Amino acid sequence: MNKKQATLFKILLALFALNSITLYLYFSSSHHHHDNRRDTTAEGFPAIIPHRGPHLSKPWPIIPSYLPWSLTSNVPSKSCEAYFGNGFTKSADVLPAKAAVRSGSSWFRCHYSWTLRSSICEGGKIRMDPGKIKMSRGGEKLEDVIGRTEDEEMPEFEDGAFDVEAEGRGSRSKTKKLVGEEFLNEFLPVGNVVKHTMRELVRSIVVVGETDFTCQEWVEEPTLLITRFEYANLFHTVTDWYSAYVSSRVTGLPNRPHLVFVDGHCETQLEETWKALFSSLRYAKNFSGPVCFRHAVLSPLGYETALFKGLSEDIDCQGASAHDLWQSPDDKKTARLSEFGEMIRDAFGFPVNRHHSDKTVSGHYNILFVRREDYLAHPRHRGKVESRLSNEQEVFDSLQKWASDHQECKVNLVNGLFAHMSMKEQVRAIQDASVIIGAHGAGLTHIVSATPNTVILEIISSFFRRPHFQLIAQWKGLEYHAINLDGSYANPGVVIDRLNKIMRSLGC
Repeated sequence: MNKKQATLFKILLALFALNSITLYLYFSSSHHHHDNRRDTTAEGFPAIIPHRGPHLSKPWPIIPSYLPWSLTSNVPSKSCEAYFGNGFTKSADVLPAKAAVRSGSSWFRCHYSWTLRSSICEGGKIRMDPGKIKMSRGGEKLEDVIGRTEDEEMPEFEDGAFDVEAEGRGSRSKTKKLVGEEFLNEFLPVGNVVKHTMRELVRSIVVVGETDFTCQEWVEEPTLLITRFEYANLFHTVTDWYSAYVSSRVTGLPNRPHLVFVDGHCETQLEETWKALFSSLRYAKNFSGPVCFRHAVLSPLGYETALFKGLSEDIDCQGASAHDLWQSPDDKKTARLSEFGEMIRDAFGFPVNRHHSDKTVSGHYNILFVRREDYLAHPRHRGKVESRLSNEQEVFDSLQKWASDHQECKVNLVNGLFAHMSMKEQVRAIQDASVIIGAHGAGLTHIVSATPNTVILEIISSFFRRPHFQLIAQWKGLEYHAINLDGSYANPGVVIDRLNKIMRSLGC
């Protein structure tokens, strides 16, 4: 090797070493998800919210439709981002974080959305006393609590059900509420909610001194506090999932949070998805005594999400790809529901980059027929599901024969008996479907996790004409068709004719 070659070799070796060091520093200092989150340590003070690392909390996945959730004040009111993303632009520091850092006491703030008329509140060093929350224990097996009333399951908060510690408060000081009625009306308005449990939770928070702030247990990881109403209904539970997801992103949590249900509902099949989406799940009454949270986030009610509000107000948004919106932002378009659907699929270990073409590699088209069937939903349920399609079995049998006789391409009709399938199996059936068909019913809410280019065909009884699934399809950018019935009987020939047109549009 001559001198010139030796010099060149040394240069290459140095470049290789420099590249290796750079890669090492990058991967050792970065999470493997998007690194554009806000610092959740209350203005960056690690003394308030310590983070123990990813081994205690599930990391956020990398998903194609993700867009940054930066908290800014320039999100236009009534825009799609204000409805589905981070429109929580008005903040109030009730207990400022900087003062809390100096004293080691609590901090508390709320982020208000003018568009949704609701708040995401969060705080550090918050104590919950389950003994001051009147409700059933929660988390029981359904068969053990048959007949229990809804009122027994909904929380009633005594003053001091939640406490915060403030500097200068003595043990004999007069009880002081954290916020008054004026604050509650401004940041947590009742709206159309008959029993606003999150408002009542915040109303119960009392300010105490250091000597009165005692805990049997500390929860170090960021935790969402959630109250649910129609917890056994898939549509309403999806609104709760979405509210929890948005709350996690708006508050910039570095990993998927842990959950505490502040209600007394029994177990349902839907808890499988709660546990898949988030890091862990406990019921408030399962704690044996006062428990303190380093960082607690109060998730708004599902009724306060765009998914529910869209049933009564015009939310004129169209689904679009995150890539297109990143290149050309548009206040009338959103990719947030696609992002959320990918989050659900990833939570169950399914690929998040599948499109229609991936489903038909083998030449098969899956047509998923979402069925309604009898099952016991909750303690007050009789196990009978109201029919939305009086001849559902006849329609299914006709479709089965049509699929077996189909000559143009191979069609596989999937019998979507969701009540007797695990949540993971249900999500798998949704993601594998080229066409999803069904009568109007909560099971169709699963289209929120459908892949792009999936086609939706809803059969709508004249007794149940509501826009739930048309709106979800619109907000996700999915092709949607409806067969509006005169009554609840569907002519199988009409259904098959509509399916034939859809299949031809898919190239079949």
